[in-house]
Amino acid sequence: MENIAVKVVCKTREAQDIAGFELARVDGGALPAFSAGSHIDVQLPGGLTRQYSLCNDSGEQHRYRIAVLRDPASRGGSIAMHDKVHEGDQIQISAPRNHFPLQHAQRSLLFAGGIGVTPLLCMAQRLAAIGADFEMHYATRSVERTAFRAEIMASAFADKVSFHHDDGGAAQMLNVPEALGGFDAGTHIYVCGPGGFINHVVQVAQGMGWPATHIHLEYFAAAPQDHSADAAFDVKIASTGKTCTVPAGESVVQALARHGIEILTSCEQGVCGTCITRVLEGEPDHRDLYFTDEEKAKNDQFTPCCSRSRTPVLVLDL
Repeated sequence: MENIAVKVVCKTREAQDIAGFELARVDGGALPAFSAGSHIDVQLPGGLTRQYSLCNDSGEQHRYRIAVLRDPASRGGSIAMHDKVHEGDQIQISAPRNHFPLQHAQRSLLFAGGIGVTPLLCMAQRLAAIGADFEMHYATRSVERTAFRAEIMASAFADKVSFHHDDGGAAQMLNVPEALGGFDAGTHIYVCGPGGFINHVVQVAQGMGWPATHIHLEYFAAAPQDHSADAAFDVKIASTGKTCTVPAGESVVQALARHGIEILTSCEQGVCGTCITRVLEGEPDHRDLYFTDEEKAKNDQFTPCCSRSRTPVLVLDL
């Protein structure tokens, strides 16, 4: 995918530990169009590439807006964005991709947890622009950590957004069953935020009879995994017949790289889908957060950055 050279035209403090970045093309031209829920890959100092959701109005092409939480537990991307990317800098980004699109629904329920507000803010702007029926629930630890709060409160859709803060009173806490109500075939649910937040909303919804077809989610990072039971297995390259062993403690991507076979990666956590590879034979041990359960059950593709194998050999379409 061709990269786009952009300039950081504005860097702002959106909330405690959250920085906002406004990006525009270096050549002054229009940026590629995008839809609500889209993200871009950002190339960071030090060679890192990370994905960030676009949070501005999807009708805009003169700029992209992203917001980044400073997370000391991250793998370096958020720290680099906060400390090494400044107003006036030039960076490289990808064209937008959307794995979290809005569906055609009579009504939409948006659940944002912390920095997970970014794609949902874009969705709220789009739904408001087309006059669609929606509600947004935005949960954060405190008012001080609530990005875009003033902007949302001043927006035309402010009456559709409810704020919930961990340090607030009981009456304003997020009550997921109450927010969801009974299953309505014309309503779709969108959830983004920390894994625990997403899992809670999804589990409550499923327990109330909401089907998976009406629940849409996007994770920002994978939860830590237990690798103690990992075992070695082989991957076979279909085009050459070459076989490579993937030892415990090494990913398929890393093992193939040692043999001169490069697979494009980005998040390295099974979140973004960049490295998806077709599986011709064998059964993957899916450890990603990208595929649906139905897609995983087909066992015809996997994410070699984090997933492994349940069979002694995986034959890959490489």
